[in-house]
Amino acid sequence: MNQPDAPLWREGGVPVSPRFDDPYYSLDNGLAETRHTFLAGNGLPGRFRDGFHVAETGFGTGLNLLACLTLWRQSGAPGVLRFTSFEAFPLAPGDMIRAQGAFPEVADAAGELAPFWHDGAREVRLRDLHFVLVEGDARDTLPPWEDRADAWFLDGFSPAKNPELWGAALMAEVARHTAPGGTAASYTAAGHVRRALADAGFAVERHPGYGRKRHMTVARKI
Repeated sequence: MNQPDAPLWREGGVPVSPRFDDPYYSLDNGLAETRHTFLAGNGLPGRFRDGFHVAETGFGTGLNLLACLTLWRQSGAPGVLRFTSFEAFPLAPGDMIRAQGAFPEVADAAGELAPFWHDGAREVRLRDLHFVLVEGDARDTLPPWEDRADAWFLDGFSPAKNPELWGAALMAEVARHTAPGGTAASYTAAGHVRRALADAGFAVERHPGYGRKRHMTVARKI
């Protein structure tokens, strides 16, 4: 198990990874970015159903999980949301909870999950959530994964600074682990990422991005 990464804190409380020299979420508004990019980008909440499975590359602060679970509850979706995250360098619980505290809109879910993070949990089961954190390099941990996601949140650090999470081989594994008709979304519109997704069997579109990002990527498994 890797030692937890200790972020640097920018003015305004935005955590920055010293390993990748990149913020964990948008400097404008991390929650709004998640809602625009990953939730709306994957057609959520309209596609929610019992057992709907979200997978993501890059757990980071856990904000995507909180936003998704909050939307699940607000939408009245039935049953259980499944959420699997692949993360090589988890944050320490205190840093993760501090970062989440900047977004009162997800405070209820954050408060419910905080005890699990303090206990070092890598799996969480609630009445409406089954969460699993797969720790390690996704290039090693995704290929043997025995499940498939209905929606992918491709949320590693920027391709220029964290190329390991955006290579063609990994995008092919994402496609292989996507259910028929499943989708993927990412804040990046880098050409090599879009080409890798297309080569892996996705229909890829470039959509307007959030905030300072002019474009983002949306993909559907063909």
